[in-house]
Amino acid sequence: MAGVRMIVRAVLASGAFLLIAANEVPSLEDQVLERVNHVRQDPVAYAERLRRLRAHFRGNILYLPGYERGQITREGVDAVEEAIAFLELQQPLPPLTRAELLGLAARDHVVVQGALGTRGHFSPDGASPGDRVQRRGGGRLVGEDISYGYADADEVVRQLVIDDGVPDRGHRELLFNRDLRYAGVGCGSHSAYGHMCVIDVSRTRNGMSVYAALARNEERAMVPGAR
Repeated sequence: MAGVRMIVRAVLASGAFLLIAANEVPSLEDQVLERVNHVRQDPVAYAERLRRLRAHFRGNILYLPGYERGQITREGVDAVEEAIAFLELQQPLPPLTRAELLGLAARDHVVVQGALGTRGHFSPDGASPGDRVQRRGGGRLVGEDISYGYADADEVVRQLVIDDGVPDRGHRELLFNRDLRYAGVGCGSHSAYGHMCVIDVSRTRNGMSVYAALARNEERAMVPGAR
């Protein structure tokens, strides 16, 4: 019996260790926000990373080391070159601060859209990104980027920065909007593309106007004990 008890304890201790180790690994959502902030703060360094991609193109197909299959692109290396030129002229920007309310709205979109296998910024009921944030108790002044097909943070952010096949490079432009200060990220499975990540961004923590946020802070400051 003593021997059995020792084995059980060892298994439990081992399991506890594994749980602790797992908790120390950042979630995909945390990793995506960290990568976004790296690109915003040091665009020139990220341009250097993109330069290393050029050698892995064969026509419009990107063959990344360690991947058996190539990734089909619309523009090939031209989109990468254009992104490099943009990044080299880009001034460093402050990092985006995590905003839980924006993250909840982003996850709401992932849950619904991922199950349906659809894509785009509008929910099945016609709700926009601003509508989803508003339903969570915030405002409507938000922007949104969505990545489909990737469960790796580096690939998610690279897709949005290069913005292959998007003529106005709207995803990249949003990431480098100098007025933005907050972001919430939601990632999950997608029945058609395997995975998706939604990034909701705003000038304020809750998607309200700057003036409305200031007014709310002033009101709360007048209430004794309010935080």
